[in-house]
Amino acid sequence: MEIKIRLEEERDYKIVEELTREAFWNQHFPGCDEHLLIHNLRQAKEFVRDLDFVAVYNNKIVGNIVYVKTKVKNNAAEHDVLTFGPLSVLPEYQNKGIGGKLINHTIKLSKDLGYKAIIIYGDPEYYKRFGFRESKEFKITNKDKKYPAALLVLELYSNALNGIEGVFDEGKVYEINNDELEEFDKRFAKKEKGFSKTQERFEKMSNKYL
Repeated sequence: MEIKIRLEEERDYKIVEELTREAFWNQHFPGCDEHLLIHNLRQAKEFVRDLDFVAVYNNKIVGNIVYVKTKVKNNAAEHDVLTFGPLSVLPEYQNKGIGGKLINHTIKLSKDLGYKAIIIYGDPEYYKRFGFRESKEFKITNKDKKYPAALLVLELYSNALNGIEGVFDEGKVYEINNDELEEFDKRFAKKEKGFSKTQERFEKMSNKYL
């Protein structure tokens, strides 16, 4: 399966938002908000355009990954790091290695661009295969000073986070307003909201602490 990875272009925006909605619909809760998130992130000052990539198969966009600059804070000290997400792949193209291609491509590029580390919230079983490790190993917590199992860290070079510990702060760029979401969703084809087994797994993972 020949996948081309290229930077997202403005003409791709609507396609990627629709793709993202399809990828996350009913996965974490009934409906989803990731399509609004990707729409809002592009307008944020923290958005990293050099790390906004799409995966293309037979001239069709089937996946996308985006990055944002975030921080690890320790009292007055702040250290710049990256986070990514949403990482989206159309349902019919999932489990074919496309997400992995997007991750590996952008990890290498993030290192080349001089960043120290990538910190994400994600499924440990999936992301540990790319070298991510539990945040507890780095003494990096969430805002509640806890170590969620889903909080994962990847150093982009050896000892990149030496002397860096504290609170991972995504800022406000990942916050979603429900009224805005309801209005934004009217731009898309109507879909039925419902329950899926992935919602149970997501809730358990979100509530697990180390």
